[in-house]
Amino acid sequence: MAVEAELKARLRNPEQVRQRLAERVSAEHSVYADRYFDYPDRRLTAAGYEVRLRTVTQDAGDLRSLLTFKEPAVDAASDSKPEHETSVGDPNAVAPLLGALGLVELIAFEKRCTNYRFTAHGRELLATVVEVPELDGETFVEVETLTADGDVDAALDVVRHVLDELGVSTDELTSETYTGAVEARRHA
Repeated sequence: MAVEAELKARLRNPEQVRQRLAERVSAEHSVYADRYFDYPDRRLTAAGYEVRLRTVTQDAGDLRSLLTFKEPAVDAASDSKPEHETSVGDPNAVAPLLGALGLVELIAFEKRCTNYRFTAHGRELLATVVEVPELDGETFVEVETLTADGDVDAALDVVRHVLDELGVSTDELTSETYTGAVEARRHA
């Protein structure tokens, strides 16, 4: 089972982080249009599951869509979750299918992402600098690596080390979800 070992931080100095990442590898710019689904009573969310339909638009205009199912966290501190993901040819065909299964769209929003893929400390990593337009200029970084269930602690140690190399302090780490932050902003 693949687990996405990930930590996220709300950045005080995003330009420093971008610069240090750019020193490692070239950036890939994308816009993610995310739609999250659950039953009307939110039983999946309450149990720690996520169902997401994502369309990624890259700078060159290339489009790809992904259907993702995340299981409950295997590490409470980082919220690292087993993840199952597959490409989707037509997201407009998948949304009605989810609806027919009783799921409703809970929330949809955009993320502007700059992705950096690199190897560090023996692991393939993805660092993503994220801006969510609805969150008023806040910038986040996510650093993640895929690992096996029994290797999450070691994987998170590498992620912490990379965050430290990027100049991200532990007090910038956050477990707040984008869905929660966007929902709170919309209901404020």
